[in-house]
Amino acid sequence: MKIERMKQLVELINKYNYEYYILDKPTVADIEYDRLLYELFSLERETGIVLDNSPTHKVGSEPISKFSKVTHNNRLYSLEKSQSIQEIQDWITRNERLSSFTPEYTCEYKFDGLTIVITYKDGKYIQAVTRGNGIIGEDVTEQVRTFKSVPLTINYKGDVTVHGEAIIRLSVLDKLNKELDIPLKNARNAAAGAVRNLDPKVTASRKLDFMAYDVNHIEGKVFNTQMEVNKFLHDNGFKVAEILGLVHDTNEMEHIIDKINKTKSSLDFLIDGLVFKLNDMRHRDDLGYTDRFPRWAIAYKFEAEEISTTLNDVVWQVGRTGKLTPIALLEPVELAGATVSRATLNNYNDILKKEVSINSRIFVRRSNEVIPEVIGLAEKADDSVDIVPPTICPSCAHRLIEVGANLFCTNHSGCYEQIIERLTHFVTRDAMNIDGLSVQTLKQLYEIHHIAYPYQLYTLTGEQLSTLEGFKDKKINNLLNSIEQSKQVEWSNFIFALGILNIGKKTAYILSKKYPSLKLLKNATLEDLTAINDIGEVVASNIVEYFEDEDNLENISKMLELGVNIKFPTEISTNNYFSGKKIVLTGGLESFGRSELTKILLNLGADVTSSVSKNTNLVIAGKDAGSKLDKAKSLNIEVIDEQRLLELLENNKQN
Repeated sequence: MKIERMKQLVELINKYNYEYYILDKPTVADIEYDRLLYELFSLERETGIVLDNSPTHKVGSEPISKFSKVTHNNRLYSLEKSQSIQEIQDWITRNERLSSFTPEYTCEYKFDGLTIVITYKDGKYIQAVTRGNGIIGEDVTEQVRTFKSVPLTINYKGDVTVHGEAIIRLSVLDKLNKELDIPLKNARNAAAGAVRNLDPKVTASRKLDFMAYDVNHIEGKVFNTQMEVNKFLHDNGFKVAEILGLVHDTNEMEHIIDKINKTKSSLDFLIDGLVFKLNDMRHRDDLGYTDRFPRWAIAYKFEAEEISTTLNDVVWQVGRTGKLTPIALLEPVELAGATVSRATLNNYNDILKKEVSINSRIFVRRSNEVIPEVIGLAEKADDSVDIVPPTICPSCAHRLIEVGANLFCTNHSGCYEQIIERLTHFVTRDAMNIDGLSVQTLKQLYEIHHIAYPYQLYTLTGEQLSTLEGFKDKKINNLLNSIEQSKQVEWSNFIFALGILNIGKKTAYILSKKYPSLKLLKNATLEDLTAINDIGEVVASNIVEYFEDEDNLENISKMLELGVNIKFPTEISTNNYFSGKKIVLTGGLESFGRSELTKILLNLGADVTSSVSKNTNLVIAGKDAGSKLDKAKSLNIEVIDEQRLLELLENNKQN
């Protein structure tokens, strides 16, 4: 029975290896592949039998024939993988039995790209080769030559082979996918596909990076530590994999794993884990290698954020503005610690670009708490069914119109889903902040009392609320008090609450400062609005059209009649430390929530942005600040902590 299972696993894993390494068209997610490989390893250990064609004999797969084959100077090994601190502790314990060594390890990002080794002779770029099967790789010299991060000459004049990873920045991938007819599925596939493209011009257009992390072979020099290797690479002009820290035991390892796991979503490149290596080269020599792995290094893999599953169906969800969004209904699958059964597809053009169809296997990505997204097709099924866009609204059966890439229902006053979505948006914390009005309560209010417009919420009585399920005296009084308190509203919150298409919190704030009264915003022209930074023609048109709609104007008028009092802004203070600065927030603060502090800084004339760049003037770093803090330090950008922030804000009050 075990031998038969091993035969099944060998056949399946070899198929996946061929698709991943040869075709660059994987049909299974990494987490599933790792699970199968681990099962095969376990069965081989139990039985003591290794089949002739078992993938455990080698690392990777055979090189593709369209590139010439190159034998590596030194064999390239894969890394032993772990997914728990206990597995790392077991690795350390095994090594301690083999050798007595100083427990000091470097920690680095485990990049999710394509492994490359580059050879230099007399300081000149000679050759670049993929890992292939670890012994023989593919010659990609001309493709890698196009990498702007790969130096064509280096200071060191002896023969040297540099080991690293070809990656594509996520920001670059995002820009590329906006231009390509068929989007690239993920950063790993994009990098591998670009390197293996026969036309170096295509490779150049993908703007890949090379992150160096080891020296595979060198003449005339001996390294004592990994830190020396990294310094050598840096001194010779390479982008070097950052040493995240030197750690000495599993407690320190666990701390850095937790820290990076929380901040990895802010990185501009894809990682799937961390790599721990013995820092001292002498101890590495003592430990040596197994048939597959170096004993002196191990990879810790994060929970998967991408997996493949079956697309069972597509439903179309109607939003508050009438825009329809296709939602993929999936065969439930575990992903990043949650069971995923739904994912977004953006619009019908997105469906066509990604070539997905019902009954086929698709790739799905999930990051933090963001709704999962369909990335692309993994494998088309024989019984796949094309996805057909609707012609009538699935909520109210009104005929749809097509605007750009999206479908819209124009039945704003009679479409059930639009009405509920508008009311739900209106009562959120960043809008009118009415606590106690859940989606289910809003549905009851619409179905029983025909509450369809935001202004009608201010007409609610205790008698009406008493007819709703679960509403007793205390809950009724709390909700009525919350509604009354919401009448005192900041101008930017009110703009956001209106639910104008494509107007988020930041744009609402910009508008509130540019037009410090309702009358000024209502009378703003298309020309006026497009002259504002960060507001394009489409958003400007949405604003103008909103205030041309009589129903919208009537809703606002009635809210004001019912006691809603908009607190319009006073003039922005410019005589303070923060005014005119581009500021990035990172980490957690005890004194402020992120939204609260952002609003304070905006009121002081600052520009709060999400990412650190050479244009950033100040970074405010709280607890567990991650890669943004590291980048700020590397760019010599001013960084202040929470204590200094409080001092500066207090100084501003006194002035």
